[in-house]
Amino acid sequence: MPSKTDGGHQGSDPRDPVPDLKTKRGPARSYIVTEPPKTLVETRTPTSSKEKLVIAALVVIAATVRLYGLSRPDSVVFDEVHFGGFASKYIKGIFFMDVHPPLAKMLFAAVGSIAGFRGDFDFEAIGDKYPESTPFFFMRLFPSVLGIITVLLMYLTLRSSGVRIPIAFAASLCFAVENSFVTISRYILLDSPLLFFIASAAYAFKKYELYPQGSWPSLKALLGAGISLGMAVSSKWVGLFTVAWIGLLCVWRLWFMIGDLSKPVSKTFVEAVRKLVFLLGIPTILYLAFFYVHFDTLTVYSDGAGFFSSAFRTSLKGNTIPKDILADVGIGSVVSIRHIATMGGYLHSHDHMLEKGSQQQQITLYPHLDGNNDWLIELRDEPNTAVSSFEGLTDGTAIRLKHVSTQRRLHSHDHKAPVSESADWQKEVSGYGFEGFEGDANDDWIVEIDQAASAPGEARARVKALETKFRLKHPLMNCHLFSHEVKLPKWGFEQQEVTCASQGKEHLTLWYIEGNSHPFLPEDAERVSYKTPGFFAKLIESHQKMWHINKNLVEPHIYESKPHSWPFLLRGINYWGHDHRNVYLLGNPIVWWSVTAFIGLFGLIVAYELISWQLGYKILQDPKVVNFHVQTIHYLLGFALHYAPSFLMGRQLFLHHYLAAYYFGILALAHALEVGVTYTLRRREIYGYAIVSAMVAGTAYFFLSYRPLIYGTPWTKDLCEKSQWLSGWDYPCGNYLSSYEDYEKYDREQAEEALKPATTAASSIVQNVSERSLQPADEDELDVDAIMASPGLKKFVDQNGNEIPADVVRDVLGNGGSVVSVEHRSHTDIL
Repeated sequence: MPSKTDGGHQGSDPRDPVPDLKTKRGPARSYIVTEPPKTLVETRTPTSSKEKLVIAALVVIAATVRLYGLSRPDSVVFDEVHFGGFASKYIKGIFFMDVHPPLAKMLFAAVGSIAGFRGDFDFEAIGDKYPESTPFFFMRLFPSVLGIITVLLMYLTLRSSGVRIPIAFAASLCFAVENSFVTISRYILLDSPLLFFIASAAYAFKKYELYPQGSWPSLKALLGAGISLGMAVSSKWVGLFTVAWIGLLCVWRLWFMIGDLSKPVSKTFVEAVRKLVFLLGIPTILYLAFFYVHFDTLTVYSDGAGFFSSAFRTSLKGNTIPKDILADVGIGSVVSIRHIATMGGYLHSHDHMLEKGSQQQQITLYPHLDGNNDWLIELRDEPNTAVSSFEGLTDGTAIRLKHVSTQRRLHSHDHKAPVSESADWQKEVSGYGFEGFEGDANDDWIVEIDQAASAPGEARARVKALETKFRLKHPLMNCHLFSHEVKLPKWGFEQQEVTCASQGKEHLTLWYIEGNSHPFLPEDAERVSYKTPGFFAKLIESHQKMWHINKNLVEPHIYESKPHSWPFLLRGINYWGHDHRNVYLLGNPIVWWSVTAFIGLFGLIVAYELISWQLGYKILQDPKVVNFHVQTIHYLLGFALHYAPSFLMGRQLFLHHYLAAYYFGILALAHALEVGVTYTLRRREIYGYAIVSAMVAGTAYFFLSYRPLIYGTPWTKDLCEKSQWLSGWDYPCGNYLSSYEDYEKYDREQAEEALKPATTAASSIVQNVSERSLQPADEDELDVDAIMASPGLKKFVDQNGNEIPADVVRDVLGNGGSVVSVEHRSHTDIL
């Protein structure tokens, strides 16, 4: 390939962003000089006023498409249910469980709080109308602004990697109006912040490559990359793939630095250490810091804590975890028994029967504290015998467990398990017997203390609450009490199945005592409590639960899709539908399929070049072609690292999981357009620009044609049906009206309905109550003023969801009178 030795020089055009490859002659071989030319920064950084105007135009276009009609729909869209709800919980400090790291959710909470949100709306269901007290516009404005900046970052990244202004603008313009990216940046979703941080990391690292090693600008760029990586990983674990991408680029760069004979090895070593600190150390510190804030903010106990261990839950305010528990467990103790290895919780029974097998009483795991978790420990040979003293449980003690509230004993026999019936090694566990019944051999269990899992000391010799881990062996069936991540159907209240297993993983047969009382232990008997975990213990447990829950999200979903279908855009995701309008996530096939086609084409190009090289032909002779290959490989490596892991995931997946990989694919496609215009068609550049212009025009046309799916605006049934190029594009055309005139009529009728006097609506509802046509939740009388003064209850609505002012209700009811009952639904009273 052509090169300039002993100094080299920039290409013939000093404004060319792709310089000649600089090499020097060493004692034994030529080597590549890894220090970039001093002029490289100038040619790849926007400095001219004309280019700044180009950037301004790009930002205006991106802002226009992302901010248009941002307040519509004025109801909850798709996963705003989750992430808006989490923001509400952050504001109120209520603990919750989510499979994603906390940063992006905390940012939404911060934006909402600044805009005046007080967490009084729970985002319970898609389509729930936002009340005036919820600043959803500002919460949506945050991801929209990040989406606008991401468009700018794409342009700057392309310029930093050697793409000229016209092509960088064209590619970024296509990205600015790419339907899927516009859609995900308009709602309270994690995707826009995640892509912003990934794009920031990519830009910062490409900027870093332009500066001499160890220079102040290179250190600032490396620091920016490290911060961006930390924020990406702290938003979603997808950011780990970005860390891996930049890590491999560092290995690539260090490989050539080692071969650069003009650099001492010590300098290369210092650079390697610097990258470790900036690109791994800083992200780790940020990740830990955001989790610290997460734990420090969410301090109020809630049902969401049920996923965690009792020890973890003791750190939350208002928890009901037992404290000062009697340590010694014996015959006659009433205990609650907790499973160790799953999140199912406590050994539980209730007065409901199995619908399969023996049809005896259900035995399950239940995650909450409840009287139905209480069991009386009886000696096997002395059932129904009242104890007169304390006798401890030791390894090998034969016992029976009587359910306190129903008087049935824990029982197993030769029946198949109710759900895991295909597994011959699992037998049914049930509750059997009646009050006064002495039981039979199928009620017998032998205590087996696990020496390794139990705390050192007495807990390994006899059963002690919290500290002893044990198994319960059924001697007749030769199996152990067992549970796993399998739920009973609705008839079993979807609680976790308990069986008796003769095989299976041993840790799934381990139990321990949490609650414990005994009539003959003195008040000053030894007591134990959970040790409140520190930050790192909570961090480790949180990640265990996050990983466990994430990999078990395997329930089928109507809009899930498989990774192999994503490059072909075979289907999208329905986000919202109401009032004959829809929001549907769909990519722009002009860009989408171009990326897919280019990836296949690039593979053929590389294969052809390798064969040509083997046959002795010269390849990679032009600096533009070299830069095209280097940058394309960089970006396609990013594509592969963000896409390939999806094939290893067993959980439910959706089209939006492809978007991070797709971003890198667009960067690679831009380099294909660049080399096509500047090298392949350099004698006929006008044809190259015509192709690029046609691509931009096609992308913009598709965006404009399908914008009703982005903005949730009116569309006709006929236009919708014609737009469904593929059968998988399953947005519901039947929901649309036949003409735009029908929409005007429909909207007018809706407006008139909303303007009906509130007094009429209130009078009607009060009449309904008096006629008992509604089914009240209770028979208490409720005072209007008392309702309005109660915490969290802010408004009255009729059955159609229309708000009725309290003054109107008060007037209708007789100036402060009462009404027969209201139905309580979270923060709303429905008359």
